[in-house]
Amino acid sequence: MAPGILGKKIGMTQFFLPDGRVVPATALQAGPCVVVQRKTSEKDGYEAVQLGLVEFVKPARVKKPAAGHFQKAGVEPGPLLRELRIQGALGTDLKSGDRVLASDFQVGEKVDVVGRSKGRGFAGVVKRHHFRGGPDTHGSMSHRAPGSIGASSYPSRVIRGTRMGGHMGNARVTARNLEIVEVLADDHVILVRGAVPGPNGSYVVVRRTR
Repeated sequence: MAPGILGKKIGMTQFFLPDGRVVPATALQAGPCVVVQRKTSEKDGYEAVQLGLVEFVKPARVKKPAAGHFQKAGVEPGPLLRELRIQGALGTDLKSGDRVLASDFQVGEKVDVVGRSKGRGFAGVVKRHHFRGGPDTHGSMSHRAPGSIGASSYPSRVIRGTRMGGHMGNARVTARNLEIVEVLADDHVILVRGAVPGPNGSYVVVRRTR
């Protein structure tokens, strides 16, 4: 049993539980994946498994070191290669060439979904940090400004970590403890309860909650 699987975010939908309640859910393409390399504590110093997403990619888009890595394992190059640590018994039975499928997951399991959040570019403090902003009337000239960012006399500098405008989004985000509510094995799709980071079509890593 693999510690996780690679895939893509398809989009959000809704799912009806057996008791009739409707919950928001996200559909994820889960695999199929292939084990590219199995790392062991004896040879590499730690236990891990490298998974590659089985999806056609133009040979010109695969860098030569990565192409050689796939060729050594005897598998076709893919667009995504990720390494998952092995803790406990999960993944100890895997070896190069084994396939990891959506059917390996069960309804009710808890998973963590790792992706990259949507990039928002440069954002101000109201959007980025949810500042309240200044008054809109009575001659105010500070509507969405951050206000004071530090004292002048002491310490005469801006304290590290002060909330200000800046680059927002496009960061690695992990949504934890999401419940699997449906597994569509034939379509390589799993539905998880709640939202996951990233735009539709972005790559994600689904790993079993430790």
